[in-house]
Amino acid sequence: MKLNISKKILLVDDSTRDAELTLEAFDELGLAEKIDVCYNGLDALDYLEKKGKYKDQVSEYPSLILLDIKMPGLSGLELLKMIKNDPEKKNIPVVMLTSSNHEKDIIESYDLGVNAYVLKPVDFNKFIEAVKLIGQFWINVNEMPRV
Repeated sequence: MKLNISKKILLVDDSTRDAELTLEAFDELGLAEKIDVCYNGLDALDYLEKKGKYKDQVSEYPSLILLDIKMPGLSGLELLKMIKNDPEKKNIPVVMLTSSNHEKDIIESYDLGVNAYVLKPVDFNKFIEAVKLIGQFWINVNEMPRV
């Protein structure tokens, strides 16, 4: 099955502050208009399955998902498991961008198929730099499968 990939990025984070900082970093790269933001796991699931308010969106998947672990409702780990168990979505790169440095979370994320695990730096400038590096690699360098 062909994986329809756009150059969109899906950011899933319940922290509006962290989402705004991430958007600022991508704006500095000229990529801010390519980011869609969901503030919880259930909304992100609707986005990926084109349900609810997303039912009329173009039928392409994002080329990258930036995912926080700790969210109310559907956690980042639960959403990651659903993505990686879905034959249509399993090849979408998922980067955990989280403040959780618990070894258990890191191990479980990799066991579930996460492509990278990045701790959110507390320092503003380091946070912006980390997000820029993620964007530069996954959007400008990484090659996605066409089928």
